[in-house]
Amino acid sequence: MTSVVVLIVAALLDYLIGDPWGWPHPVKFMGWAISHFTKLTLKYCHNSLTQRIAGIVLGIVLVIGSGVISWVIIQSAKWLHPLLAIALESILLASCFAGRSLRTAAVTVLKPLTAGNLAEARDTLSNYVGRDTKNLSEAEILRAILETVTENATDGVMAPLFYAIVGGLIPFVGVVPLALAYKASSTLDSMVGYREAPYTYLGWFSARLEDYLTWLPCRLTVITLALLSGKPLYVWRICSRDAVADPSPNSGWSECAYAAILGVQMGGTNWYRGVAKNKPLLGNDIYPITQKSITSALQLTRYSFLLWLGVAIAIFLIPLNR
Repeated sequence: MTSVVVLIVAALLDYLIGDPWGWPHPVKFMGWAISHFTKLTLKYCHNSLTQRIAGIVLGIVLVIGSGVISWVIIQSAKWLHPLLAIALESILLASCFAGRSLRTAAVTVLKPLTAGNLAEARDTLSNYVGRDTKNLSEAEILRAILETVTENATDGVMAPLFYAIVGGLIPFVGVVPLALAYKASSTLDSMVGYREAPYTYLGWFSARLEDYLTWLPCRLTVITLALLSGKPLYVWRICSRDAVADPSPNSGWSECAYAAILGVQMGGTNWYRGVAKNKPLLGNDIYPITQKSITSALQLTRYSFLLWLGVAIAIFLIPLNR
């Protein structure tokens, strides 16, 4: 019953509040640890082998450590008072969900775009994406927003919920530790999981680990979206055709599922620090990407989240009904 309460409260906190600016957040502590470890590694490790070893140590310690530390904190809170533990668990789990953050990011960029202020929209978009935004057209800005919203739907919303559910089904673990461990993996990937220097060797383990941890929740998310669309075979066929060409084993599938449902096409040429990179085209170019496309994608993510949440609650309540 405690897991049910924590899941519901955490979902409500993310939907209503999200991540208030300036509040302490687990990701900030993870980012601080990654940043400091990275500086030390790059200072003292000057060959590929030592950097690879350092990357393995960083990944294992941060991922496992995040789960273990959160478990110890929650158990200590339970010893003080059960309600304190529930409140703490709810806050920690809510910090793993990025549903409201994705909506806020999309709205923040769309607002100046709607007002016709292309320069401000480009500047705002640069806070959320890694590609160059200075010369993007309105259509390219809309594509960038949609790609960000749909890519992060899996690793920012659905995957943390997946691991929360798995943790809740394991005796003496609970819904928070595995979700925070996954969040640590995702944070590592976003900070050091690049093929380019100086993270080529340091970040390879973190990148592969995040790929493996996201693989199953990503496929389950695609299946969920396909079922919600009412055309599951079509969505799966488009994903099987296009997503396999994406260098990422997960982001291409996540984006392509939304593209197939919305009837739009994502991918193409993006510029990073002045260098052009061509990403595979995902989906069929039936309709242009509009603000409505982005709103629909956010709604699909919310519906998927609520569906998984409802299933999880039902599963957790089954023992109580016996």
